Amino acid sequence: MTDTNSIPDSDESAADDAPPSGADPEVLQRLRDDGEQVLADTFAANRERFWYLVTFRLDRRIAARVDADDVLQEAYVAATKRLPHYLKQPDFSLFVWLRLIVSQTLIDVHRRHLGAEMRSAGREISLGGPKFPESTSVSLAGQIALSQTSPSGAAMRDEAAASLATAIEQMSELDQETIALRHFEGLTNTEAAEVLGISVTAASNRYVRALSRLREILEQIESDS
Repeated sequence: MTDTNSIPDSDESAADDAPPSGADPEVLQRLRDDGEQVLADTFAANRERFWYLVTFRLDRRIAARVDADDVLQEAYVAATKRLPHYLKQPDFSLFVWLRLIVSQTLIDVHRRHLGAEMRSAGREISLGGPKFPESTSVSLAGQIALSQTSPSGAAMRDEAAASLATAIEQMSELDQETIALRHFEGLTNTEAAEVLGISVTAASNRYVRALSRLREILEQIESDS
């Protein structure tokens, strides 16, 4: 079996296009003219994707007592308060900035509910953004196991998720995040590239390799079972 995780990232060193960054000038002008309305419209247009972010990243220990819609409402309020700062320093596209606000809000929710457990929750993932108490490998494994087992097979699903998480950790954190962003958050390749801080070309090539690697892992688990 070929380990695609060991393939050198030649595309990232060779790609001469920089990571996408910064806000569209037209969007910035619209924000300056009618900030609250533009922000509300943009948040509403991407609400479903933000909802997937929250449900995907939410630690399972607090999932039963935290409502994703409440997290999004809190994030929206935070975004309206931080808009003046964003207009002074628009380092990200508006969507990626709003996604960062949602992520930071979710981290605050985790801190409120988990407290000291946040420091002992295992490996954390940041990749330049907020750290989540549950690693991406665990989140990926949980979602994949959920799609492959019946609702009544809770014990089987938990066992499958644990095995998957261990296997998925063979992948690099960047590969895990690439799949999470594209498949479970619904980001475009350009958006994923901006979040990850790599070029569009590198993001596209990495996505193909990451999918191939994940497919190998799933096939190996199936053959071993």
